[in-house]
Amino acid sequence: MSADEFKKQGNAAFVAKDFSKAADFFSQAIEASETANHVLFSNRSACYTSLKKFREALEDAEKCVAINPTWSKGYGRVGAAHFGLGNLDDAEKGYKKALEIDPSNKPAQDGLDQVHRTQQARQQQPDLGFGQLFNDPNMIEKLKQNPKTAELMKDPQLVAKVLQFKSNPQAMGTEFLQDPRMMTIMAALLGIDLSMGGEGQPQEPASSAKEPEVAKSQSAPKETPKAAPAATEPSKSAAEEEPMEVDEPEQDSKAAAEASKAEGNKYYKSRQFDQAIEKYNGAWELHKDITYLNNRSAAEFEKGDYDQVIETLTEAVEQGREMRADYKIIAKSFARIGNAYVKKDDLKKAIEFYQRSLTEHRTPEILTKMRNTEKDLKTREVEAYIDPEKAEEARLEGKEYFTKGDWPNAVKAYTEMIKRAPEDARGYSNRAAVLAKLMSFPDAIKDCDMAISKDPNFVRAYIRKATAQIAVKDFAKAIETLDAARSKDAEVNNGANVREIDQLYVKASQQRFQPADSNETPEQAYSRAMQDPEVASIMQDPVMQSILSQAQQNPAALQEHMKNPDVFSKIQTLIAAGIIRTR
Repeated sequence: MSADEFKKQGNAAFVAKDFSKAADFFSQAIEASETANHVLFSNRSACYTSLKKFREALEDAEKCVAINPTWSKGYGRVGAAHFGLGNLDDAEKGYKKALEIDPSNKPAQDGLDQVHRTQQARQQQPDLGFGQLFNDPNMIEKLKQNPKTAELMKDPQLVAKVLQFKSNPQAMGTEFLQDPRMMTIMAALLGIDLSMGGEGQPQEPASSAKEPEVAKSQSAPKETPKAAPAATEPSKSAAEEEPMEVDEPEQDSKAAAEASKAEGNKYYKSRQFDQAIEKYNGAWELHKDITYLNNRSAAEFEKGDYDQVIETLTEAVEQGREMRADYKIIAKSFARIGNAYVKKDDLKKAIEFYQRSLTEHRTPEILTKMRNTEKDLKTREVEAYIDPEKAEEARLEGKEYFTKGDWPNAVKAYTEMIKRAPEDARGYSNRAAVLAKLMSFPDAIKDCDMAISKDPNFVRAYIRKATAQIAVKDFAKAIETLDAARSKDAEVNNGANVREIDQLYVKASQQRFQPADSNETPEQAYSRAMQDPEVASIMQDPVMQSILSQAQQNPAALQEHMKNPDVFSKIQTLIAAGIIRTR
């Protein structure tokens, strides 16, 4: 699981007051976090305080403020831990530091008030004579050297308790009775030997020994030492006075972040981008929502700082993944990175990030941007490859392969010519001639169309197209192509190619309606001819139906109608198809 998931489970356990479990979850969150997170240490400190593990709570609180020295709540945790340990002066410093950073920190103010009340109570209460015993600065070392207490001093919690009594002697009254180890320590400090009368058997202290003021004469009734009043010891820690909730984004911080964002938007609309960036930064610091980073990137984009845009949005994506942000917002971050790369003229990178955006959330806008960028990239690549000199080299190479009959290599050479000079009609026409040799007539027709689109006066392309159309038995279209070729040839070449064009025209016309059987009957010829789309169209034309009807009654009338070029062409088609027979 991620650090964020462990954190959420820790929060839930804390709310359920299962502080040990919550501490475990926060520990796992700390281990899983890629960078040190002050909030996680603060949360675990709160757990340890609730468990009365004040020394561990202090360690985590100090790590918290080391990571983020500007965070008020971290110093509040320091104050609470010191208060639990009985270190009132240090607790006071911690709470004051928290209030110095954030004067509105109510838990810190409550904790400070509790420290002051406890300090005042200590001054008003006697310390039962124990205070003097703990003033020796070498006390712990002496106890470690004493054979009676050396083993006890190996317990760090007991050592911590002794140090706590050094700062708060009033708390000693209760512990003296509750923990027999403290009696041994007290005896060692007073110089009393408790081993007289047999090992492990307690003995009344000698009359000459110095006793605490609570001891009474034997003639007086024995009186159990009373614990100091509750007000004199930190029995209620600041953790109990302060609601020790874990640190989650608070409504007030989110509201403040939104307010900062709103100000940033105003600056953005007025094109004051530096001020807008500052406000968006403030919003991000107050509340971790990657929308604020996306907004900041928009201002950086308008400034033209595209490298910074990419850096900001990369952070937005990384943080968004960790926080499980809405995939639509992450998609927007990726799309804006793509926009920045377009401005940097790195179209390949732009396409990459548009694709990432579409993977997160598919929108028509980004899909259109990606396709347009892909189109632009392809256009640039084609333009960058253009080289007239290399195109001419490829043309000559293709011609050589064509002469040798090496059709595949000829196709490769003419393809290279087309790439190097895409506006030269000769490349397409030459490749069409090779494709025709390879019997790839549909592709040859396409190349001829490209050649004609590049140079409408290129007669050779028309002739090669018609040849390919005849090969695929598309005779009607072949005749149309030849009609266009004849017109262009007369216009630009003074009819230089008219003989070749006429030969192809006759070939197309003859093959168009050539019967498969020489003994075909008129009925069979009519049925076959009507399968031709052009013939069928002519026969269904009402005008032509009227002309043919008149011709049956008066053949001379047909001659009159044929003076019309359009009618003449149609009559010639019907004659070729065998619909009209001449004697």
